[in-house]
Amino acid sequence: MATQSSCWCKAILLTGALIIGGCAGYGPSKDFIGLTRSEIIERLGAPNPVPADLGSAQRLDFPRGPYGKHTYAVYFDAQGIATSYRQLLTDEDFAKIVPGLDESEVVDLIGISKSRFGLARERGYVWSYRYVTPLCQWFQVEFTAEKKVRSAGYSLPPECSVAKRGIR
Repeated sequence: MATQSSCWCKAILLTGALIIGGCAGYGPSKDFIGLTRSEIIERLGAPNPVPADLGSAQRLDFPRGPYGKHTYAVYFDAQGIATSYRQLLTDEDFAKIVPGLDESEVVDLIGISKSRFGLARERGYVWSYRYVTPLCQWFQVEFTAEKKVRSAGYSLPPECSVAKRGIR
């Protein structure tokens, strides 16, 4: 019995270590300041979008998870050393998304979206951003076919719709 209990304890400890270790690469921390671009990429994975000249990029974005609630921007000096970082998916940054901005300006403000869908009759497309909020909502940006913001705002993600909850 002691052997079985000992095995369970070891399994639980190993699982906990793996979970904690897996979280270490989720987002940057103050320990990332002073690291090189390649060290940051080694710890966080490939940035998205990948800039045309990765070796001289002043900022790299790291969206987390397929529908993650964080997109971290890490900023670099001219020597390629990390100087700061910040979470891009905030209400303050969402408020800067206004009609007329082009797609690249939206990426500069809040990063790229991993959740996208096209509109009928080739009228454009929508990017959806999950983010940290106590409300069941996400932020969506509607683009024209010419890659300009048509509208932006908050709405309910599919898992929060009234029909999904069985409320009529």
